[in-house]
Amino acid sequence: MNPRNFFAELKRRNVYKVAIAYGVIAWLLMQIASQIFPFFEIPNWAVRLVVLLLILGFPIALIIAWAFELTPEGLKRTEFADELPKKSARSRAWIYVVIVAGGISVGLFFLGRYTSTKQSGNVELPTKSIAVLPFENLSGNPENAYFTDGIQEEILMRLAKVADLKVVSRTSTVRYKRSPENLREIATQLGVANVLEGSVQRTADRVHVNVQLIKAASDAHLWAEAYDRKLTDIFAVESEIAKTIAETLQAKLTGSEQHAIAAQPTENTEAHQLYLNGRYLWNRRTGENLKKALAYFEQAAEKDPNYALAYAGMADSCFLIPIYSTGTPQDYLPRARVAAQKAIELDDTLAEAHTSLGFVLIQDFERAQSVKEFERAISLNPNYAPAHQWYGLGPLSAVGEFDKAIAEEKRALELDPVSPIINADLGSVYTLARRYDEAIAQLRDTVEMNPQFYRGHWVLGRALELRGATGEAIAEYHKAFELSDDPVVLAAFFANLGSTCPT
Repeated sequence: MNPRNFFAELKRRNVYKVAIAYGVIAWLLMQIASQIFPFFEIPNWAVRLVVLLLILGFPIALIIAWAFELTPEGLKRTEFADELPKKSARSRAWIYVVIVAGGISVGLFFLGRYTSTKQSGNVELPTKSIAVLPFENLSGNPENAYFTDGIQEEILMRLAKVADLKVVSRTSTVRYKRSPENLREIATQLGVANVLEGSVQRTADRVHVNVQLIKAASDAHLWAEAYDRKLTDIFAVESEIAKTIAETLQAKLTGSEQHAIAAQPTENTEAHQLYLNGRYLWNRRTGENLKKALAYFEQAAEKDPNYALAYAGMADSCFLIPIYSTGTPQDYLPRARVAAQKAIELDDTLAEAHTSLGFVLIQDFERAQSVKEFERAISLNPNYAPAHQWYGLGPLSAVGEFDKAIAEEKRALELDPVSPIINADLGSVYTLARRYDEAIAQLRDTVEMNPQFYRGHWVLGRALELRGATGEAIAEYHKAFELSDDPVVLAAFFANLGSTCPT
């Protein structure tokens, strides 16, 4: 067939008209599915099914258009329809269909864009994201708070090992009271779509755990369960909860991630209790609590010499103690290094241990090896905020790779959005990069959010001092001085106060 004759025949048989009309109407139906289905909480697979059917229907529509024609007497084969008289009004009807459908499609498209922007504040929350809120202690004994917090943290840590999930760190969730009223607002602040609430009741050798997974935007319960088990089965409970959450949020699990979620770090219940005590104190981040935490981690390691997490806790405590001015680097950094190496020897898949070792190595000026440790930690647990935080502040900033360092700090902040120390560290990296205006803006937000956080005031004072605002710097150093007796803060305060400082 002559190509010209073929295309002319396509036009005569209205194939072009059908293709255009089908395209516009298909687009309309896709807009309806994508914008309206979620409103009625119709599953996403239904939207995908509509799109697939419309794609498959396109060639069928063209074949029908070639073989048949719609006439006043119904659908007729084209050769019979050619013998019937034409009516111009009917022949132009397709134009009106296209115009009306196109108008509705455009309206739905912009309506969806406008409402989604308005509702989310220009931030689209990832569907595979979760914050584990503080669990409620129903044991009737305040001393069991460490146990309740420990279960929350371990569920979070297991979830954090799933690369397909975004999991907000504990330091950002701990500030929210138990049984919060406005979950949507909290989820928006944390940048997540889902939250996990729970309660723990411990009696003698048994533990009762209630959990519920909630879609924050609609306050819809996606899953809830109650567990009544022996205390020795707590790891199995935590694993089951984490696995069910990952499946409910449709997160893809690799074989190594399934193993990590199901792992039992120790079989010694007493060692585990000591470890939970240590983490409870370590999370409070004061010099005194860090030393108490170290003692608990050491006791846990004595109870179970193969407990890798206990050695990781020892390393975390030892390298932070000098930073909080309650010990010297000479005394504690070698201990941190030995503990981190021991943890890695026992469990090479422990991101916390690689992170601790990476931080110690940069302080010992072993940058290349430090980078390897941080990269290993992030590959093992991309949701571990301290790995990104200390990678940016440590080996990247040390050689002036400030763009990469800032990107790592921002990633840490995404995972732990209201962490005082990560907010302050982002300001520190801006300061090191001599981007003083950005540093000051970041640090003012930090101290406004956490007015009792003395390190925020201290780092802000340093940025102001380097910017040349000495008077404002002294005021921030003074605030830090009032909140803490950290000798580093005192040194900065009196150094800037100069000859006017009191004797």
